[in-house]
Amino acid sequence: MSQAAAASAGSLPILSDRYLDPHAYPDGVAFLDGQYLPMSQAKVSVLDWGFLHSDATYDTVHVWDGRFFRLDLHLDRFFGGLEKLRMTIPFDRDGVAKILHNCVALSGHRAAYVEMLCTRGASPTFSRDPRQAINRFMAFAVPFGSVANAEQLRSGLKVAISDKVRIPPASIDPSIKNYHWLDLVRGLYDAYDRGADTALVLDFNGNVTEGPGFNVFCVKDGKLSTPAAGVLPGITRRTVFDLCAEASLSAVATDVSVAALKTADEVFITSTAGGVMPVTTIDGAPIAGGKVGAITQRLMALYWKRHDDPAWSSPVHYP
Repeated sequence: MSQAAAASAGSLPILSDRYLDPHAYPDGVAFLDGQYLPMSQAKVSVLDWGFLHSDATYDTVHVWDGRFFRLDLHLDRFFGGLEKLRMTIPFDRDGVAKILHNCVALSGHRAAYVEMLCTRGASPTFSRDPRQAINRFMAFAVPFGSVANAEQLRSGLKVAISDKVRIPPASIDPSIKNYHWLDLVRGLYDAYDRGADTALVLDFNGNVTEGPGFNVFCVKDGKLSTPAAGVLPGITRRTVFDLCAEASLSAVATDVSVAALKTADEVFITSTAGGVMPVTTIDGAPIAGGKVGAITQRLMALYWKRHDDPAWSSPVHYP
C-alpha cells in the first residue's frame, strides 16, 4: 500500500522522515539460510526467539585494511556461547570462518564490521519449549563503525556513570555475548541527558562494570586495572593485556570503584568497534587535565600496528 493509499484508508499520519524508509540498511552482504544476500533482504521472523526473547548469542570481529583481526579468538567465544546456550549450527569453525570471509569479500569492504550470530529460532507450532525451536545461524559484513568518532579519538570521550545496574552474572553469564542491552541502553540515555557521549553502568556493589559494547581501563601510577566481574571478557580487552605483557606494563582485572576511575591518571575504553579509545571526561570532570594520556596513546599505536601482524590477523581474499 502506498503512503497516499494508507492515508486515505485512515492510517495514522507519518510524523517524521525517519519513518519513511523502514528498509534502509548499510551497504553490505549477509548470509542467511544457505545463501548470500544484500543486507536489505536478510530477514528474521517475528516469531524467532531471538527477536521475542533476546534468546541469541553472537560475536563481532572487524576487518581492517583487508585483514581480519584476531578472528580465532572471536570464533572461540562464539562457539563457547553456542555450547553454553545449548544451540547447534550446521557449520564447524572452518565453515563459519569461510562464511565470514565470503561476506566480506562479496561486500568489497576493506574495513568492515563482521558479525556471526545464532538465534534460538522459531518452533513450527509456536511452542514455548525452547528445545522445539530450530536454531538459526546468520552472518553479515557492513562498513566498519567505531564507538568513538575521529574527533573523540583525538580529544577523548565524555563518559557519564549511570545509576543503572548491570544484569548480574548470576542471571546472565557475561562471557556469553548477548543482546540483553536494556540496562545499557537506559544508561546511554542517562549519559545523553547529561551531555556525555556514552555511559558506564555499575554492579550491585556500586563498582564499575562496562558500557554499551565496551570494556573500561584506568591507569594509576603507570599500572592498569579493569573490572573483573560482571563484564564481557572482550577480545580487545584481552589484546590490551597481551600488549601490556609485551611492553612490560602491569595490568590486572579487579574491582574498580567509581572513585578509582575518577581519580585515575588515564582512562580508556576498548572495543572491537574502535579499538583502544581515550576517555578524558567523566561525569563532567576532566581526567588528568582533560588530555589523552601517554600510556593510552602508546597502546592505541601498538594496537593498530599489530593489525599487519600475520600472527594476529588474516587476509580476506577478494574476487
